Amino acid sequence: MRIVVIGGTGRIGSKVVDGLTEHGHDAVAAAPSTGVDAFTGEGLTGVLAGAQVVVDVTNSPSFEEAAAQEFFNVATTNLLAAEAVAGVSHHVALSVVGTDELARESGYFRAKLAQETLIANGQVPFTIVRATQFFEFLTTIADSATVDGTVRLPDALIQPMATTDVAEAVAIAAVNEPVNGIIEVGGPEQFHLPELIRTALTARGDKRQVVADPDARYWGVDIAERTLVPGEAATWFDIRFADWLLEAAARG
Repeated sequence: MRIVVIGGTGRIGSKVVDGLTEHGHDAVAAAPSTGVDAFTGEGLTGVLAGAQVVVDVTNSPSFEEAAAQEFFNVATTNLLAAEAVAGVSHHVALSVVGTDELARESGYFRAKLAQETLIANGQVPFTIVRATQFFEFLTTIADSATVDGTVRLPDALIQPMATTDVAEAVAIAAVNEPVNGIIEVGGPEQFHLPELIRTALTARGDKRQVVADPDARYWGVDIAERTLVPGEAATWFDIRFADWLLEAAARG
């Protein structure tokens, strides 16, 4: 099966391409560095020729609402139009667990929700894969929540996963039939957010204090206890946080 991965040279996309290739598929990494740009439309006609599936794991270069809206609207519209002409039978897009709730206060997530709506209203059968937060971004969360040297976070639940598992989830969706809806995926364990970030920082030798603060926000958004946790129908993947930490430490 010929599967074109838009954003196929990035953190998630490169893993998707590798996994699909290992299983015998003709997986093509498409990105500006390979002459394909979904936002400008450059190279789409050529790379989609003969493709059965398109996987989109791109992200807006800006989290500001207007810029994110423009990116997702233009890139997704270009992709869906090119796919319809090429006869692509399945569009797979990576999104985020909790997008509906997060979109109430976050301009970036309003843009992600708009992207999902474009896909759902398009002509190409689709699967939207909503994943939980990545282990690899936990330090970034801490940085975003640091005030005067202290990390302040809501005591919400979170069920993060490794990017390796995210890529596997996307690859599985790509080789299966479109669901014409949303599937959710997450890691094998739930944590309270402050506990998880405290453990992640300690493992890196970061001595910042982490506190649970009922007034704290997550990326500027007021979240409920289970906003970041998938529903019961989600698929759970295998890599545990402790094992990921050990592997990351071994890599240096």
